[in-house]
Amino acid sequence: MRRVGNTAIAAVTALALCSGAWLVLGGTRTEAPPQPSAAQARTGQAGEAAAAPALPPSPPDRIRIPAIGVDAPMTGLGLTPSGSLDVPPAEKENLAGWYEAGTTPGETGTAIVAGHVDNADGPAVFYRLGALEKGGTIEVDRRDGGVAVFTVDAVEVYAAKDFPDEKVYGAAGRPELRVITCGGDYSRGTGYQGNVVVFAHLTGGR
Repeated sequence: MRRVGNTAIAAVTALALCSGAWLVLGGTRTEAPPQPSAAQARTGQAGEAAAAPALPPSPPDRIRIPAIGVDAPMTGLGLTPSGSLDVPPAEKENLAGWYEAGTTPGETGTAIVAGHVDNADGPAVFYRLGALEKGGTIEVDRRDGGVAVFTVDAVEVYAAKDFPDEKVYGAAGRPELRVITCGGDYSRGTGYQGNVVVFAHLTGGR
């Protein structure tokens, strides 16, 4: 498998997750996905759960986030010709993807996971991602038979024009995970105007 740095991903990538926006119900009523509060923003590593030793590389098969009811298979994602991260098929609402040319979840570095917030039919795999809170648990089943367990350090939302490439995609000296979906302001004409990003680090395995 060819490995490249996560910083090769263009920030505009994540907006591709937002093309299947669904908010209108019954023609008049709207329901937006939850967005993280300022209290869930990163405030430094003080008080974070202790990091676990890195695991050997192994592709992921499944992601579970119990606090928001996520239990989904995973598929590998590459880059589009423009250098943006590709996205899972929009019609498969309960499917997450991971950047397979980058870090695998559990090894040293920053692993990238992405999924749709909704599609034309309704909520998708990460519809409730913005409701996740610090200290929450993310579990990733790996093809080597192990499970990488991550603890959430922060949940933040960014407008597209302010998306912090290096903060989200940059290298890390320990096993870290980013989970990305659409978020922020919404327009019927253009869809979601930003992204929700979960920051987590490896705290266990089994």
